[in-house]
Amino acid sequence: MVSSSNTKTATPIRILLVEDNDAHTKLILRAMQEDRLANPVDCVHDGEEALDYLYRRGKYNDASKSPRPDMILLDLKLPKIDGIEVLKTIKKDEILKSIPVVVLTSSTDQRDVHEAYRHYVNSYIAKPVDFDKFRQVVQELDYYWTIFNTKPSNTPT
Repeated sequence: MVSSSNTKTATPIRILLVEDNDAHTKLILRAMQEDRLANPVDCVHDGEEALDYLYRRGKYNDASKSPRPDMILLDLKLPKIDGIEVLKTIKKDEILKSIPVVVLTSSTDQRDVHEAYRHYVNSYIAKPVDFDKFRQVVQELDYYWTIFNTKPSNTPT
C-alpha cells in the first residue's frame, strides 16, 4: 500500500488479513496487486489463528515469521473465534491495543457496527460486492494508513 504520487513519503506497512473466505482473500490481494501496493500481507483464516499469530503461539511462535502487523484487516464472521472476540482481545492487551484494526466485513447490521466501535475498532467498512468498488476501498485504505496516518515512532515488538 505505497503510493509515489503523494508528497509525503510512504513506508510499506505490514498487514494481518483475518479472512475465512478464500474468494474474499483473493479479491483483497488482487486489488492490492492491481494497484501495485507494496505492503507485506500475512493471511490467517479464523479468529483462533489470528490470536495465535498475534501472540506467537503454535506454528507462529517464531517472531521472525510472525512480525507484529502495523494494521489488522478483520472480518467479523469467523470460525472458531468470531471477529468481535478477536477485537476485544486485541484492544484489552497493552502490547496489541495500539495496532489499528479495520473491520472489513460483509455485515451491514448496525448491531455489528455498534459492537465493533464499543470495543474500539478503528474503522468499520462493509465490503462492496462490485470488484471495482472493492478495489477502490482497498486503495483508499492504503492511502489513509500509509500516506496520511501518522503512527507512533516506538511501536512495541
